[in-house]
Amino acid sequence: MAVATGSFLLFAASQVGTPGPANMALLATGARYGLRQALPFVAGVALGKQLIIWPIGFGLMQLAESAPWIFEALKWISAAYIFWLAWRVANMSLHADHNIGAAPGFFAGLAVHPLNPKAWAMITGGFTSFVSPGTSTLQATATIAICLFVCQVILHPIWTYGGEKIASAVKGHAAERYLLRTLAALTVASVLFVLFGGGTA
Repeated sequence: MAVATGSFLLFAASQVGTPGPANMALLATGARYGLRQALPFVAGVALGKQLIIWPIGFGLMQLAESAPWIFEALKWISAAYIFWLAWRVANMSLHADHNIGAAPGFFAGLAVHPLNPKAWAMITGGFTSFVSPGTSTLQATATIAICLFVCQVILHPIWTYGGEKIASAVKGHAAERYLLRTLAALTVASVLFVLFGGGTA
């Protein structure tokens, strides 16, 4: 009675490492502010997933069965929030001017995964696909939480740094506007895929 840890780690790495609303937010934040200034945001994003994992592990899915409308509403509220983030990305500039403002902080990052439909689908899939029947709730939840956190600590900074390097290559050029609109479009597409594509990727 246990969690298929090795298989779940591969699944988690594939999910955390592929494009999705959180990674697009990290990429865009890195592009705008650079990895160093974005580190509090990155830390918030990484820890924010824990706010989903533990409630799901300790029975939140039972609530979904008894009151499915709550999760349906949450799904669309989450999608609306991510679409708003995408709109901001599409309309921002990479120029370092006096109106740049401060980089989003830890608490802004903390909200990303609880409002990310991909994260909900990924974690639910982890519990239903990789946990053997009869495994203790604490063991299953802790294993999934640790595996996902390790993947995030490694992969989230890579996405953020990638945004910084891409931005340095296109800042001030015509490609800048295309980059930002592409990031926004990918963010929207990733949410639509989770909502209507029936997948977690």
